[in-house]
Amino acid sequence: MILFIAITLGTFIIMEGVTWCTHKYVMHGFGWFLHEDHHQPGYPHAFEKNDAFFVVFAIPSMLLFYFGIRPDLNYLFFIGLGILFYGMAYFIIHDVLIHRRFNWFKNTKNRYLRGLRKAHKIHHKHMGKQDGECFGMLFVPFKYFKKLKW
Repeated sequence: MILFIAITLGTFIIMEGVTWCTHKYVMHGFGWFLHEDHHQPGYPHAFEKNDAFFVVFAIPSMLLFYFGIRPDLNYLFFIGLGILFYGMAYFIIHDVLIHRRFNWFKNTKNRYLRGLRKAHKIHHKHMGKQDGECFGMLFVPFKYFKKLKW
């Protein structure tokens, strides 16, 4: 059981690196046509083309769940679980807290969450796919946590 928890937690942590690389080299690279609307202010629709990336990350998780119970429960299931948990955290941080697509956590005073929001705002100050910075989601440089105004 401890091994399965470690696999799930390890996968969750590794997903931050996968997300960083995907954001920098795919979303701001050849996948810009899907990500571009996300960098435009005041997008008028409930969904963005960028939301397709949720599906891209969900497919491996679903496949790992499927193969993780065949023929018996195995480690693949817990890798899929780590990806699922990261996706849930990403949704809450990115779509709820940062972009406020839902009115939850509007007035958070948490220093960590405010630092994440500040880092992502810096990322979005660049409207094009070039010159981006701060591609991570849950682990961002410490400079974004310094000098936060209360």
